[in-house]
Amino acid sequence: MTVSAPLPRERAKRIVYVGTPQIAVAPLRALVAAGFDIALVITGVDKRRGRGSTVSPCPVKEAAIEMGLVVSHDINDVLSLDADGVLGVVVAFGSIISDQILQHVPMINIHYSALPRWRGAAPVERAILAGDSTTAVCIIRVVQQLDAGEILASAACPIDDNDTVDSLRNRLGELSLPLLIDVCTHGVSSEQPQEGEVVVAKKIVAQDLNIDWQTDAQYILRQVRIGNAFTFLDGKRFKVHEARVNSQTHPPASIVQDQERVLVGAGTGSVELLSVQPEGKPRLSARDWANGLRLNQQHVFGEG
Repeated sequence: MTVSAPLPRERAKRIVYVGTPQIAVAPLRALVAAGFDIALVITGVDKRRGRGSTVSPCPVKEAAIEMGLVVSHDINDVLSLDADGVLGVVVAFGSIISDQILQHVPMINIHYSALPRWRGAAPVERAILAGDSTTAVCIIRVVQQLDAGEILASAACPIDDNDTVDSLRNRLGELSLPLLIDVCTHGVSSEQPQEGEVVVAKKIVAQDLNIDWQTDAQYILRQVRIGNAFTFLDGKRFKVHEARVNSQTHPPASIVQDQERVLVGAGTGSVELLSVQPEGKPRLSARDWANGLRLNQQHVFGEG
């Protein structure tokens, strides 16, 4: 069994920061604002975004350069550092960190779920899709097994009925910052093994977002809340960006215009469409879309 470098029991002398997307920017800024010496930032490579061949840096790299920090795309550069007093902080990096690195530098991770529930790639999305009423943010030790390290600090967070991935992730991010700063400032005082059933948060795929109108309206709404939910109309993909549940009963997949509302029948209840996007067209209000389409009984959502 691999033994990781021991976690600090006092303030970290230097930080190696490892992260890539937008959600990883705020913790980096918080560490800098708290006066920590950021020895190195490891982040994803520049990628092409949008059309054309121009590449641009990821959010963490952009922020790190702005703050004058040293940036690398190679996680193995950690091995070249003097490990004395160094702590690694990992936030949404997306790549495996080797045993060799974990033996050289202790690392902690911000994870956005109530571990061991929702270990893996999409903890926020899976918590919403499953209808969980609460979740949490945890600071954990990074170990070789995915999200399996001891919990060093945590804070619970309710999931509101209208929470989207962005709104819930933002709240979890805010909760994580004082926990992170406390651990980095005072060292690790508690290491709690994860207890309970392990549930894996698999990456969200198209099947998770494809609306089955035979299912319950509440479940369909949860699909909409995690983003990019879709159905089909006349063989073309049709995105549903915003919606809410309605108690009216209509045949599943049937589209009904009721005064100002656009309703779609579900297995239980109906879904009121609020913001939609037909394939190849911009996002617009469901009412404007329905008025332009001149809905009739022939309009029914179906398979692609």
